[in-house]
Amino acid sequence: MPYTRKYVLITGATAGIGYELAKLFAKDHDNLVLVSRNQQELDAKGEEFKSLGVDVITIAKNLFHREEAFSLIEDIKSKGITIDILVNDAGQGLYGEFKDTDLQRELDIIELNISSVVILTKHFLKEMVAANSGKILNLASIASKVPGPWQSVYHGTKAFVLSFTEAIREENKDYDITITALMPGATDTDFFNKAEMEDSKAVQDKDSLSDAADVAKDGYEALFAGKDKVISGFKNKVQIGMSNILPDSVVAHNMNEQQKPVDK
Repeated sequence: MPYTRKYVLITGATAGIGYELAKLFAKDHDNLVLVSRNQQELDAKGEEFKSLGVDVITIAKNLFHREEAFSLIEDIKSKGITIDILVNDAGQGLYGEFKDTDLQRELDIIELNISSVVILTKHFLKEMVAANSGKILNLASIASKVPGPWQSVYHGTKAFVLSFTEAIREENKDYDITITALMPGATDTDFFNKAEMEDSKAVQDKDSLSDAADVAKDGYEALFAGKDKVISGFKNKVQIGMSNILPDSVVAHNMNEQQKPVDK
């Protein structure tokens, strides 16, 4: 019989990179706890993964609200299961110039991209430390390394995720725990639709977008290789390499040119 770990908890698990990661874990005979807002979508994906011979628990939570993250933890406790791997994938952005964008939506995005990540990581990291075993994969982004005109709050939240991930990795380096940041670039998912950025120059060429399955594979392999972070995709590695040697003001201008609407 193949070795089966306890459970892998994946937020944002019904679409995009989260869904592709769930497929990889399921194919590797890992039991799953899938989390998203839509129970119907969760049930459909749950049945798909159960057909691969793993146990699947689905929990609908709206992680735009921090109380839902705490509630998720209580639900998992009530099931008497242990989370061996945590994947903080759920995240969202909002497109537009900061002076014009909706403040409440941005505060909700901060709750999802930062608060829920901190809440879930704090709880399950403590359990992993007690067991001296576990893995955490946090979805950062190449946005974490560059200022993002037209997506200022999103880029700011991903900068937090990367810095946070690197800090807690260092704090826990003496434990048998792997903490990894996955840093994709623009990827062919529903992210741009939800962020209302279909008019951005950055997403006009669909062929230039990364494939979610390729991004997930990069993150999956980096996690099991014990890496601190991985930039997914050659062109994204080049972009970040260039941004590391250019002045911040130039990087911000370049991002503005890439992300502004096609009619500007």
